[in-house]
Amino acid sequence: MTKSRASAVWEGKLKEGRGNFKAGSGTFQAAYSFQTRFEGAKGATPEELLAAAHAACYSMALSAGLEKARTPATRISTDAACTIETVDGAPKITTMVLTVSGAVPGIDNAAFQKAANDAAVGCPVSKALRGNVEITLQATLE
Repeated sequence: MTKSRASAVWEGKLKEGRGNFKAGSGTFQAAYSFQTRFEGAKGATPEELLAAAHAACYSMALSAGLEKARTPATRISTDAACTIETVDGAPKITTMVLTVSGAVPGIDNAAFQKAANDAAVGCPVSKALRGNVEITLQATLE
């Protein structure tokens, strides 16, 4: 079993305060604030971490599925867009849009679309979000 860790510190009131999160591995850290998270100010947000996790996980799941089908990809590129909005008076992560393109020799578009959809269902991050966040997928075979 693998455990991944991260930590965050928040100081001050919600709108005036500041926070910092960092990976347990030490590979990244960033400051965040109410303004970066809810008002579009430049800077990091917890949702971008979730989007990065989903993009990375999904790319690996798609690669694994294609390899299992004996049509390995030479490249998978995934962008994830995570939306947070106010629902019933409280912030809620509502959608995650995955946009993937893949270079997969010897495969047709129908097979790529099936593999892309299967990966969206089987990806561990997708499984964690399913039922709470609307996940949509746009897949393009290069």
